[in-house]
Amino acid sequence: MTPYRATLRQIPKGIWVLGFVSMLMDISSEMIHSLLPLFMVTTLGTSVFAVGIIEGLAESTALIVKLFSGVLSDYIGKRKGLAVLGYAMGAFSKPLFALASSTGIVLAARLLDRIGKGMRGAPRDALVADITPPHLRGAAFGLRQALDTVGAFLGPLLAVALMLLWANDFRAVFWVAVIPGMLAVTLLFFGIQEPKRSISEERTNPIRRENLQRLNASYWWVVAIGAIFMLARFSDAFLVLRGLQAGVPIAMTPLVMVAMNLVYAISAYPFGKLSDRVPHTGLLALGLIVLIAADLVLAQSNHWGAVLAGVALWGIHMGMTQGLLAAMVADTAPADLRGTAYGFFNLMSGLAMLVASGLAGFVWDRFGASITFYTGAAFCLLALTGLAWRSARSTASS
Repeated sequence: MTPYRATLRQIPKGIWVLGFVSMLMDISSEMIHSLLPLFMVTTLGTSVFAVGIIEGLAESTALIVKLFSGVLSDYIGKRKGLAVLGYAMGAFSKPLFALASSTGIVLAARLLDRIGKGMRGAPRDALVADITPPHLRGAAFGLRQALDTVGAFLGPLLAVALMLLWANDFRAVFWVAVIPGMLAVTLLFFGIQEPKRSISEERTNPIRRENLQRLNASYWWVVAIGAIFMLARFSDAFLVLRGLQAGVPIAMTPLVMVAMNLVYAISAYPFGKLSDRVPHTGLLALGLIVLIAADLVLAQSNHWGAVLAGVALWGIHMGMTQGLLAAMVADTAPADLRGTAYGFFNLMSGLAMLVASGLAGFVWDRFGASITFYTGAAFCLLALTGLAWRSARSTASS
């Protein structure tokens, strides 16, 4: 048996279940999200400004909920129930998109969907850490992320196919998206058994000072470096815009994200497994170097071949770093505070993403696409400096 297959066999069944749950929900969500801006503008007559406001409100809501859901999962000592509730909220938001007759209904559906995403994120990641042996955490997070990303490229592909089949019937596609969402909730409810937790100790408020002090400097360094990574890697929407500049037809622009997520899905598990065997700082640095290469390729040309190469490099970077950062949070946080730890990590990373995307949009409007990607490369160099400083400090203290 090869080491690759041996590791896959050693990963707990619950990780596979969580991975397929994520995949099904991502198929459901991306079928809608890849078409929603066009639906709002063309069918509902929504302004582009209103689309931006709705997306901003939705993502900000998810950020706030992520923190509180992680804290709550630590306080009650349960992960699965909150994860099921979060996935259920996401699934039950899908019919609202199909029934929407106004922008207000779309806003309500997006808020419900994002509250669900925020509700499930931190408890789910903490659950992955709870049920996985420490020496397999990188592989486990990489596998879950890989399956999640399979859904992220299957969803837009399915949406494009159904739009072509049904003559651009947005609502029919949205109704189909309900099915994988409901399957995700069913699989999570029946397919996962949460590990038994000790009830001998009294549960305390995870965000009390004495508890937060248990999140040590190593953990906060992971939070800081994760936030800097988000500043260096702004929203994927700018990849789609670069694709438009390369001449990709509007109806086919979701395929830009399909390409990125395909590479991401293929690379996430191998790099997650590799992270269990090599120093984390070195792998993070290599991921940043790959992102610099992606930024430089995207900055220097808007030819479709260059855009495809840049998007592929972007996907490799995601595969190298996302599961690794999640595993690093688990490694540096106490077991009974993992939900809180993921909550703070997701909050800070999400806020950094909002700042980065706003800055990228401003630079794009004022100076053009090339300067936007050069700016991203500059933030990568900042993150590399932080990694080098951390590595030197660790060497000096050892």
